[in-house]
Amino acid sequence: MSNDKDNFSMADLSSALNEENRADLVNALKNKIQSLAGQHSDILESLSPDVRKRVDVLREIQGQHDELEARFFEERAALEAKYQKLYQPLYTKRYEIVNGVVEVEGANETTADTEEDKEKGVPAFWLNAMKNNEVLAEEISERDEGALKFLKDIKWSRIENPKGFKLEFFFDTNPYFKNSVLTKTYHMIDEDEPILEKAIGTEIEWHPGKCLTQKLLKKKPKKGSKNAKPITKTENCESFFNFFNPPQVPEDDEDIDEDTAEELQNQMEQDYDIGSTIRDKIIPHAVSWFTGEAIQGEEFGDLEDDDDDDEDIEEDEDEEEEDEDEEDDDDEDEDEEETKTKKKSSSRKKGGRAQIGDGQQGERPPECKQQ
Repeated sequence: MSNDKDNFSMADLSSALNEENRADLVNALKNKIQSLAGQHSDILESLSPDVRKRVDVLREIQGQHDELEARFFEERAALEAKYQKLYQPLYTKRYEIVNGVVEVEGANETTADTEEDKEKGVPAFWLNAMKNNEVLAEEISERDEGALKFLKDIKWSRIENPKGFKLEFFFDTNPYFKNSVLTKTYHMIDEDEPILEKAIGTEIEWHPGKCLTQKLLKKKPKKGSKNAKPITKTENCESFFNFFNPPQVPEDDEDIDEDTAEELQNQMEQDYDIGSTIRDKIIPHAVSWFTGEAIQGEEFGDLEDDDDDDEDIEEDEDEEEEDEDEEDDDDEDEDEEETKTKKKSSSRKKGGRAQIGDGQQGERPPECKQQ
């Protein structure tokens, strides 16, 4: 079935990005090529004239490829923007059903509860969807669940200046914090190869005594202390809501040592992993995560990896059997040689031992399969 709204041409895709964005994209690619050329000019100078001419032609081919790649990124962004608009009506319907704004046909016919007792929508929809994802489940503590039950919707949008994306978490009025929306913004150095520059969160306005990212510790005063009151202090604790207070990169890199820099990088990678999981998995497939169907899909993927591992193990076992057979053949040959003559030089005997040693080295552990 054709529809004028759904039909699009290359011109439509190109017009979805303005001239400034296209120019920025092409210039970025040119700058990257020029910087690489500058770094490797010494290699080019070391080549013979004939090889240099061939490499120059190859570089022209590479330039043509990069121009096509720039068009690909341009059209992909426009295509993604087109489908994001097509998804929105579906996300709106999902929001209305989850939060009880609209009722589906036949839902009220099966219960005889009073109007006050009827459950509206799908309680704890987003909480359970996230808990069924392995990455997010590790971030959600039991203390967080009460607050996350008030989560009504999650949205994401692309940002252009600087490049990156923004997550928005919409909450119903709740006893934990005053914010109705919590945001998390990721600024990317390179959008196509996800290199994170920094992440910006929301300062949560906690109600008194309801902060989930800190816990209150009470210590009894020491014996003989004049102050008989218990000593109280706050301590940071694990919580999903730490997501909105991301690790920050110091303005001066010289202020941190190598170990601190490595730890910071790991924290930023983990933070981006959480954000991209919410953007790429939870938001578009929230219903499947809520029902658990998405978990089965992930498990099937793991099974395929396991099959590959099994094949690798079988291959390694075959190699070990072959090595053992070679060892047996070597032993038989050595016995025959000893039977034929007992007069062998010491160097020849050493050579025989080395041969056996080589066969034993064949019994190596299976190679680790890179995931």
